[in-house]
Amino acid sequence: MVKNRLLIKVNLEPGRDMLELLGNQDSNLKLVENHLDVEIFVLGDKIEIEGEEEATIIASEVISELIKQVSQGQELDVDTVLRTIDAIEAKDEYSPHQLYNDSILTYRGKIIRPKTPGQKRYIDAIRKNTLVFAIGPAGTGKTYLAMAMAVSALSNKEISRIILVRPVVEAGEKLGFLPGDLYEKVDPYLRPLYDALFEMMGAEQFHSLMDRGIIEVAPLAYMRGRTLNDSFIILDEAQNTSPEQMKMFLTRLGFGSKAVVTGDVTQIDLPEGKFSGLKTVAGILNDLDDIEFCYLDSRDVVRHRLVQKIVNAYKLYEEKGKGSAIKRKNENLAK
Repeated sequence: MVKNRLLIKVNLEPGRDMLELLGNQDSNLKLVENHLDVEIFVLGDKIEIEGEEEATIIASEVISELIKQVSQGQELDVDTVLRTIDAIEAKDEYSPHQLYNDSILTYRGKIIRPKTPGQKRYIDAIRKNTLVFAIGPAGTGKTYLAMAMAVSALSNKEISRIILVRPVVEAGEKLGFLPGDLYEKVDPYLRPLYDALFEMMGAEQFHSLMDRGIIEVAPLAYMRGRTLNDSFIILDEAQNTSPEQMKMFLTRLGFGSKAVVTGDVTQIDLPEGKFSGLKTVAGILNDLDDIEFCYLDSRDVVRHRLVQKIVNAYKLYEEKGKGSAIKRKNENLAK
C-alpha cells in the first residue's frame, strides 16, 4: 500500500537566524531528514519538506519550532535538535522554546533552565508546593534543578538558609571512627553537592556562606532532633533512607521552609532486607495537600544521549527479569 505523500513549504527570514537554523553544511536539517525519513530542500528564503504525510507534518512543526528557538537567540546543536524532534513527536505540553523562557538562575552568563517538559513540571511543582518528591534515573536533573531553585530562593531572600542532606549509607552511623572533622568525614559522599554549588555561585561565595551557616551540607543522621525554619532543604539520594529515617527527615520541616526529596529507586544501596523510605512514602503521603510527587524518566535525561539509551536498556532488562520471575512462579504453582 502506497502512503500519501505531502509537500510543505516553510518561509524563512534571511540573515544570521537562517544560518543558525540550517547548521554547518545544513547539519540541523539533515538530522531532521534522517530521523523522520523526509526530504528537505532549501530554496532561497523557503524550505520545502516532502515525504510521507504524517512525517512531513511533524518535520514542518519541528522546523517551525527551531525557527522560534533561534529567534530567541538559542544556539542549536545536535542534542537540541533531537530533543525538539522528540518533543514534537510526543506532542509535549511545553514546546522547547517555552522551556527556554523559564530562567531559574543566572551565574556568570550561564542560565539554568528546565530542558524537558518533565523538568518544567518539576520546577513548577517546587514553586507551588512546600514538599516535593522527585523520583527518576540518573541524569534527569533532580538534584541540580532543586539546588538551582534553592540558590535562587536564597538570592531573592525568600529563605534565609540552604540545607543539603544525604544519607551516608557506606559509612552507616559510624562517622566518628573516620579521621577529621564532620565535613572531612562526609566529604566524599557530599562532594557532588559541593560541585554543583561551585558552578552556581562560585567557590569563594560558597565557602563564605558555609562559614556563616547560611549553607549547610550534612549527613542525614545529623538532622535528628532539629526543627528547620525559614530554610530550603534538599534530601538527596533518598532511596537510601529507611522508612524511619524518611519520617524523621520530613518531620524536621519548620515554618517558612520548603523541602525537596530526590532519589532513584533503581539504585538502592541499602543492605539486603532493608526497605527504602522513598519507595514507601508515596503510599503514605500521596493524597496530602501541598505535597507533590514528580516522576522523571529517560526522556528527561539531559546528559549524553547514550545515558538515555543506557537507562532504557536497564529498564527493559529489569522488566524482562520480573516477567521471567513471575512466569517461573506460575509454572511452579501449576506443578
